[in-house]
Order: sequence, then structure tokens, then C-alpha cells
Amino acid sequence: PGLAGGILFAISWAFAGMSVIGQPHIMVRFMALDDQSRMLRARAWYYLWFLAFYAMATGVGMLSRVYLGDPAAFDAELALPTMAQELFPPVLVGLVLAGIFAATLSTADSLILSCSAALTHDVLPHNIENTREIKMVTAVVCALALGWALLNRESVFSLVILAWSGLASAFAPLLLVLCFGLRPSQRLSIIAVVVGFLVSLVWRFAGLHGAVYEGMPAIIAGLAVLLVGVRLNASSTAVS
Repeated sequence: PGLAGGILFAISWAFAGMSVIGQPHIMVRFMALDDQSRMLRARAWYYLWFLAFYAMATGVGMLSRVYLGDPAAFDAELALPTMAQELFPPVLVGLVLAGIFAATLSTADSLILSCSAALTHDVLPHNIENTREIKMVTAVVCALALGWALLNRESVFSLVILAWSGLASAFAPLLLVLCFGLRPSQRLSIIAVVVGFLVSLVWRFAGLHGAVYEGMPAIIAGLAVLLVGVRLNASSTAVS
């Protein structure tokens, strides 16, 4: 509460923007660049479209409060299709709904394919190259995601924030220290990934995410583990 609480809340949600570093389905597009010199152009396009669509999404939310009246009378997550039904002819309503489904499926399939690729090529002890086995892993990942979505009682927004913070808490600290030239050991990297992810889950299920976005303490915890671990390893190496 108060000014300090508001500042802390704003800073924590700035970490939500930084959390894009830990999203493999987004970062893989930067990793696929064939020339490092094109990074600036990719970054410019990313932020240009991000700002444009973020502004439009915010505008839709604000206009829905004007056109639709009482927010309690409709599902806030259906504001865009509800407004389309109220204001547009059927043809344009169909176009809006098609755009919503296209955007949803585009993100969902990127996440599912990134997860199945990580399982078949990184997590399992040997790479899976058989097409049928890869498809089976993808189907299992898809079924697990569908089951989680159907059984969970929280809103779509809450689930998205949980997934966003979980991925960021696990991978963002490690990527940051690697970008700054530090080279933690494999064991230390795994410990940092686990610690960051667990901190985000504990923060969320303790109900503290309403005041501070769970990615902030989790990313800080992961960075602390990595920096302290690297320093201790360097000290022990110097002594020996």
C-alpha cells in the first residue's frame, strides 16, 4: 500500500516485460538470425509491433468499459468479440473471431513445438529423430496442456501470467549471465533454473503475486544463485 507499494508494483511488472528473455518460442526467432548484424532490425520490428498491438489491446479494454457498460455484466476476457458483436455486421464479426483464433493458435503451436523439441533433443538422454516418435511426444505435450487448461479454474490471463513467469524465472537468469560473459557450470545452471522456477511457484501459490509479480523475486533469486556460485567457483579455483 501507499507510494512505496505502488513503485514496487510497477518495478515488478517491468520484470514482466524483461521476462520475454525466458520465452523460447520468441527467443528462437532471434537465435535463428543468419547474421548478427540483423539483430538491430529484428529488435526494431519486434518493439514496433509490440507497442502497436499493446496500445490497441489497451484501447479495446478501455472502450469496452464505455460501450458495454458494467464490466461485471460480461466476461472481461471476451471484451473484443463482445464489442464486435455489438458494433459490427456479421461479416466483420467473423473476421474478428478468425483473427482471435489465428493469434491464439499461432502462439499455442509455437509453445507446443518448442516444448516437444526441447524434450526430444535436449532433455531425453538421446536425440529422437524418428518422425513417429516426435509426433507422439508432441501429442503428449498437447494433451497435457489441454488437460491443464480444462481442469484449471483460473482465468486465461492468470494462466498466461503463470506460464510467462515460470519460463522467465527458469531461463532468464541463466541467459542474462551468459550474455554478460559468465560461464556457470552445468550443475550450477540446473540449480539456478530449479530455484528460479520454484520461487515463482511458491510466490504465486502463497498469494503474493497480487502485490508483486512473481517473476521479479524469482529472477532475482536465480541471478543470486548464479552470481554467488560463479564467485565461489572462481575463489576455489584460485585457491587450488
